[in-house]
This record gives sequence, structure tokens and C-alpha cells, in this order.
Amino acid sequence: MQIFAGVGAGANPTSTIDILVIAGGGGGGNGSGGGGGAGGYRTNSSLSVTPGSSITVTVGAGGAVQTTGSNSTFSTITSAGGGNGGNNSASVNGGNGGSGGGGAYTTTFGSGNTPSTSPSQGNNGGAGAIGSPFSAGGGGGAGGAGGGFGANGGTGGVGTASSITGTSVGRAGGGAGGSFSGGTGTATDGGGASQTVGTANTGGGGGGSMANGTSGAAGGKGVIILRYLDTFDAATTTGSPVVTSSGGYRIYQFNDSGSITF
Repeated sequence: MQIFAGVGAGANPTSTIDILVIAGGGGGGNGSGGGGGAGGYRTNSSLSVTPGSSITVTVGAGGAVQTTGSNSTFSTITSAGGGNGGNNSASVNGGNGGSGGGGAYTTTFGSGNTPSTSPSQGNNGGAGAIGSPFSAGGGGGAGGAGGGFGANGGTGGVGTASSITGTSVGRAGGGAGGSFSGGTGTATDGGGASQTVGTANTGGGGGGSMANGTSGAAGGKGVIILRYLDTFDAATTTGSPVVTSSGGYRIYQFNDSGSITF
């Protein structure tokens, strides 16, 4: 793998890019709480860009416990932060967002793809139990809804795999719900298992708490990844993206906010 330095636009800049924009995941709920929803997952394989113009790159933060994640934005694309997980007193319900948060001690769950995009940026959270076994639903993921309550906390919704970096990576998985019995819910693609933080720069939802008096976990920060053919000049960047080359493409992965000029 060859590493490029972002040396700035030259005589042959690109005018279209392939891009993946993932928002921050939602935080899991307290007290046998629901899993946080994954950050919204949006792509465009031929986004037009204007050579010589600086574009702001905003990478959304993961949500704190019981808090919705922050949006990620690039040009005309905005991915919505993941919804928060609910808690078992139902004083906080699963939140809406890119993917919805899981419910706890209620059949109410957060709605995904909020606001609506086409294709969908995410899925609904799972329902929690109104009574025994007092377990909560998992947060929705980019590739599937969160699992409903069971003996363990609900499973986090699966994410979606992308090969934009040259290697297939699953991202934007929902966080698992918690369970009063202590049974651990599972999650994939950056979502956190019960009471586990979502993985940074995947937009994964945070896991819900395992019992009363304990805390859920925060969601993972989002990420913005773009690429274009390496026959075009390198771009100028701020924010220290990871810049690589694979399969005939220049690849820019923004793990933090910054800017880029083609």
C-alpha cells in the first residue's frame, strides 16, 4: 500500500468522488437499557466536487450515555446521528436517528432513517420487555433492525460492509440492549455489546446497561471516507486524514473533522 501526502490541487484535479459518510452512534441507555442506534450510513459513487473549492468535512461525535449521536456532513450529504437507547423506567425512550435506539421496559423503540433518505440511512431499534425478563432491545444498524428483548439483551442491528478503502469492513452496527438478568447482548460491525462503548470511527451504537444503578455506554464516533482515481492530482487537506492508495484510487479517511480541496 502506497502512502500519499496531501500536496494540493494541481493542473489535473478530479471533479467526481466516491464517498461514504457515517454519523456518530447513539449512546446506550441506563438501568437494563436499550442499545444505541448506529449513525446514519450514506454513500454516493459519483458525487460532483468543484476543483479549487474547499469543502468542510464534519465527522460526528458518538453520543454520550442516553444521548443521540452527532451528524456527519460532507457537501450535500448529511448522515444523522444514531438514536439513544431507552432506560427501564421509560423516562427515556429509544431515540430516533440515522438508526433508532432500542427500547427498555416498553414496546416503544426509536425509528431509523430519520430524517428520511433514499436509499435508507439506517433501521429501527428493537422493542424492550414490559415485564419479565426485563431486557431491552438492541439499537438499529445500517444493515438491519435491532433485536427485540429476550433472555439476554437484544442483539444490535447489523451494519453494512464497504470496500471503499480496498478492504471490506463492516461499520455502523447497532449497540446491544442490556438485561436485568445479566445476560449479555451481542453486537457486530462496531456496535458495542451490553455496557460496551461503540467502536470509534465506525458510527457504532453504544451498549445498554446490564442492571439498575449502572450506566450504558457511549456511541462510537463517525467517519468520512472518500476516494477517486489516482490519475488525478492529490488534494490539499486539513484535519490529518489517513491518505492511502489501493486499486488505482487515492483514498482519504477522515477520522476527525477537517477540510479538503481538490
